[in-house]
Amino acid sequence: MSVRDKPCTADGLLKEIFGVPVAELYETATGPDTSRAVNRALELRSFLALAEEQVARIRDRVHQAMTPERDMDDLSADELRMDAQWLQAALDARDSYRAALGDLLRTMPPPGQQTRPARLTQQKATTTMPPASAAPAPQRAGAARARRP
Repeated sequence: MSVRDKPCTADGLLKEIFGVPVAELYETATGPDTSRAVNRALELRSFLALAEEQVARIRDRVHQAMTPERDMDDLSADELRMDAQWLQAALDARDSYRAALGDLLRTMPPPGQQTRPARLTQQKATTTMPPASAAPAPQRAGAARARRP
C-alpha cells in the first residue's frame, strides 16, 4: 500500500486547509505551480502516516501478546520491554511529525496566496563619466618625476 493511501490523523486538517481530499493534493502536487508549503506538508503527512502505522503495529502486537487466551508461559518480559522501547520511539516520531506539520500549516501563506519563487535578475551597475570639460586633471597628475643626473 502506498503511503498516499495510508490513513493519517492529519488528513481532515489538510482537507480543511486546502479544500480538497489528500488524494487530490498528492495528484496536484506534481505540477509545476505547486508551492513548497504543499510539498512539505505532504512529505510530513507521509512521514506521519508511516509513524502512526508503526505505533498501531506495536500496539496490536502488545495486545495480542496480552490476550487472556494466550498461554502465560509464552509471556516474555524482555519482549514486552523491547516493544515498550519501540513504542516510545514510534510515539516520539509521530509527535515530532505532528508538531512539524502543525508548525508548517500555521506559518505558511493561505492557499490562495501561495508565493512563487522570486526571479532573481542580475543587476548592472552603470556609471557615467563626467564631461571632459568639467574639471581638468592637474598637469602632473600621475606623472613620474624626472630624475636628474
